[in-house]
Amino acid sequence: MFRHKGKGRTYTHNLKLASILSGVAGIVNITGVLELQTLTTNVTGHFAFFSEELVLRNYKMAFAYLFYILFFLFGAFISSLIIEWISKYKPQTSYVIPIFIEIFIFSAISISTFLVPNEYPGFSIILSSALLFAMGLQNALVTRVSLSVVRTTHLTGLFTDLGIELSQLFFYKDRPARIQLNKSIFLKLAIICCFFLGCIIGGFTYAYFELRTLLLPVGLLLFALWYDRLLFRYYFLKRKFRKYH
Repeated sequence: MFRHKGKGRTYTHNLKLASILSGVAGIVNITGVLELQTLTTNVTGHFAFFSEELVLRNYKMAFAYLFYILFFLFGAFISSLIIEWISKYKPQTSYVIPIFIEIFIFSAISISTFLVPNEYPGFSIILSSALLFAMGLQNALVTRVSLSVVRTTHLTGLFTDLGIELSQLFFYKDRPARIQLNKSIFLKLAIICCFFLGCIIGGFTYAYFELRTLLLPVGLLLFALWYDRLLFRYYFLKRKFRKYH
């Protein structure tokens, strides 16, 4: 799911990656909206809010939205930097550190309400910036691993691509091309559905656990790492068994 790249990567790898991490993004998205009244998985809306606050001369909030944009960018930058650096030494595990950083951020935010009072000035801005950093981290990771096939933190581009591909169903007659198109459509629908499911589950969970809802993404990310390693060990032992028999 994470280890395979280039020609060794299959449709199934991308489908598993998209399903789990879009669910993570969905939970983060609804938690950010309910707790912080801020979009924490993409920056498109923040450009509009930034411009609005500048026009209204509310410079404090304008700079807050600017921080959100820059933290998402910084997360993507750090993720790609780490992957590029570690790939020179251990290419098969270059994804581990970005995911553990993401896990650390979600875990820290989950327990932050016990350590810092909500009324602390700038507390919500700090939390929003941290979540946007984590989502920038994840988006860059998924983009690098899947070679830009999968996106998990926002849906605008997905709906555009889905609309284009649905229109192509009326014209693709060649069977291999149509099968490939159907698989691409299903992948995008899987991302959309898992993101939506993450939002629903996160919304219901937030009613009882508030920011501790972010422990759900922590569990999903740990499961993804465990599952990826489990499959790696399985195929390694399988090849080793075939070699001696």
